[in-house]
Amino acid sequence: MTATAEPEIGKARKRKEDEHLVTGRTRWTDNLVLPGMQHLAILRSPFAHARITGVDASAAREMPGVVAVLTGADLAGEQGSLPCAWPITPDMKSPPAPSLAVDAVNFAGEAVAVVVARSAYEAHDALEAIDVEYDDLPVVLDLAAAATDGADLVHPDLGTNVSATWTFDSAEAGTGGDVEQAIRDAEVLVERTFRQQRLIPAFMEPRSVVVDPTGAQITMWSATQIPHILRLMLAMTLDIPEHKLRVVAPDVGGGFGGKLQVTPEEVIALLVARRLGKPVKYTESRSESMVAAHHGRDQIQKLTLAARRDGTVTGMKVELLADMGAYLRLVTSGVPILGAFMFNGIYKFPAYHFTCTNVFTNKVPTDAYRGAGRPEATFAIERMMDELATELSMDPLELRAKNWITHEEFPFDTVAGLTYDSGNYEAATAHARELFDYDGLRREQAERRERKDPVQLGIGVSTFTEMCGLAPSRTLGALAYGAGGWEHAAIRMLPTGKVEVVTGSSAHGQGHETAWSQVVADQLGVPFEDVEVLHGDTQTSPRGMDTYGSRSLAVGAIAVVKAAEKVIAKARPIAAHLMECAEDDLEFTEGRFRVKGTEKAVGIADVALAVFAAHDLPEGVEPNLDSEAAYDPENFSFPHGTHLCAVEVDTETGKVGIRSYVCVDDIGHVVNPLIVEGQVHGGLAQGIAQALYEEAVYDESGTLLSGSFAEYHVPSAADLPTFTTGRTETPATGNPLGVKGVGEAGTIASTPAVVNAVLDAVRQFGVRDVEMPCTPMRVWHAIRTAQGGAQ
Repeated sequence: MTATAEPEIGKARKRKEDEHLVTGRTRWTDNLVLPGMQHLAILRSPFAHARITGVDASAAREMPGVVAVLTGADLAGEQGSLPCAWPITPDMKSPPAPSLAVDAVNFAGEAVAVVVARSAYEAHDALEAIDVEYDDLPVVLDLAAAATDGADLVHPDLGTNVSATWTFDSAEAGTGGDVEQAIRDAEVLVERTFRQQRLIPAFMEPRSVVVDPTGAQITMWSATQIPHILRLMLAMTLDIPEHKLRVVAPDVGGGFGGKLQVTPEEVIALLVARRLGKPVKYTESRSESMVAAHHGRDQIQKLTLAARRDGTVTGMKVELLADMGAYLRLVTSGVPILGAFMFNGIYKFPAYHFTCTNVFTNKVPTDAYRGAGRPEATFAIERMMDELATELSMDPLELRAKNWITHEEFPFDTVAGLTYDSGNYEAATAHARELFDYDGLRREQAERRERKDPVQLGIGVSTFTEMCGLAPSRTLGALAYGAGGWEHAAIRMLPTGKVEVVTGSSAHGQGHETAWSQVVADQLGVPFEDVEVLHGDTQTSPRGMDTYGSRSLAVGAIAVVKAAEKVIAKARPIAAHLMECAEDDLEFTEGRFRVKGTEKAVGIADVALAVFAAHDLPEGVEPNLDSEAAYDPENFSFPHGTHLCAVEVDTETGKVGIRSYVCVDDIGHVVNPLIVEGQVHGGLAQGIAQALYEEAVYDESGTLLSGSFAEYHVPSAADLPTFTTGRTETPATGNPLGVKGVGEAGTIASTPAVVNAVLDAVRQFGVRDVEMPCTPMRVWHAIRTAQGGAQ
């Protein structure tokens, strides 16, 4: 008897994809060079709102190396309008969104003209020779003011800046009671308004696109998260037969939702290449990325929490204003309403009402950014729970425990209409509390307050859940989303027993090649090293819904499992034939079909070779083990966790330093703990960055002031603490691997943990809020204002 093979799932495997990344053998889009390739440079508007009254490109056309200069007027008849795939209400207002502005510009950075030249340098030089005449229009920047009657209009033809208003009410939906009655009956009422500042995804690799129109198909290489969706949207927008368009996402240097988009630059590059009949390349600069690629967040959140004096919550009312920017991009309109299902968090609210008003302004369009709606919701509910704890003089962990769903109550139907399948908030919190030394830090905090230490200690709590595996197609259909949420995979068994896995989930740093190899190794009993994962090319992988919403493992990997099951099912009658036994007599374990109760066995690799030869197959069985499957889950998955943060705040300067950070996440079964650790660390960095560092700031004319990394403060490793991470494991019940998703957890949970810690340190001085990011100036100003000092 041979020893039982150790399962691959659960091993901390080093990532297969990393060797070529760290040794400089990457294939970024910008690395591509094609024969006869031309280079594009894009002229962008310096004005946030203006009419275009004239464009003179004659001088630019005469400059060295310039092949063509095209304006919006030149492409007006063929560029169509950039797609919005999520009409959240039947009456949603969605203005035309040209890739190249024709008559007007609506944000600073909008594309106005494109130069085609033999080199990127010549193309950029020619931009300065284009003369554009503008007539200024009123600039709409203030989100709250823009939503009022009589405000200046971003799109006068619409007659309003309000794109849509979307509501959910638990009483109307039958998921809970009347929130207005809960507010009237409340023994304690907490009302707060929070600001979710505008953020920039700031991915490592700027966006880049190469288009080759010279073959039988048009081929586009793009630094995108969504090659399949991009192909479909381009075909529909530009009236190109879908089978005549191939989209490839080569190595992609991060996305964070910022590359979940059909971009103006992709459309422009395709149109120019098709017009010239030559390959073209466009690669943006970092400053272009910051002023023109979509931003995230940007909300005003007005919240009312009703409770009893003993701390039991009785109702939550949420009123959002969400800044769309100047146009609706791919899922701009739907991002805020994703949070609608998460404002109740892990708590048993009897009544709930949510209203979101989407508003246009003269800023860069917003869209998905890591977490997409769920970080905004988690921030709000976790801030409100701390505010209620303060109102009642309760420990914030005690208040949460009083209201959360206990592990015995799963599955649990929430007031927002979701069914949480599994969880154990008590276990995660107990583990985090122990790792953090919560009681010891509380004692130290009391001592510092007693001695009036100028550096005060604050302790922040965030207990969260999130909806991952963005998928159930029926649910997305009910929300009027323009696509399904299924995922596709195929497994190809090669004659030598090696395995090719084709996945529709397109990786840009998540570790698909490693994790999928581990899953397939366990399913088929083949060595980890014998599995090759193919992705990111609509020709190699023609079906897929791509990567976002923490869906890759919980949806994409389950499609792989389903395909593997079909491979085994196809191999079974062949193995039985080879061993001259009945199929029912076979068991399949560790890659071998074995006759029950005997040592007689044949490996999956032997069956693959026999299929290739096809010399002795059962009658009517085709010589093929290759299989494919699509998986559309019936429910989301719901990872959860408890994050605890201790900060030290210098009350004389406002400087905030993170003393310690502990997180315990429950993401179901773990495929690769090394990948999980990396995802958590990266997510924590981005969530902490929102709390303390990052903000997209505009001046009164609509010019982005934080247009480079000199002004937009992305933290480095030196700005972040050493994280202490832990896990509990409550398997998901809705998929065979028991996985839940981890890509966005750190981002979702960390922001309120840090801000709650900052407030906990300075609330004793009368400070009720510090607007994010909690910079030294803002913290210092909040303390001085609360104490009646200088404004």
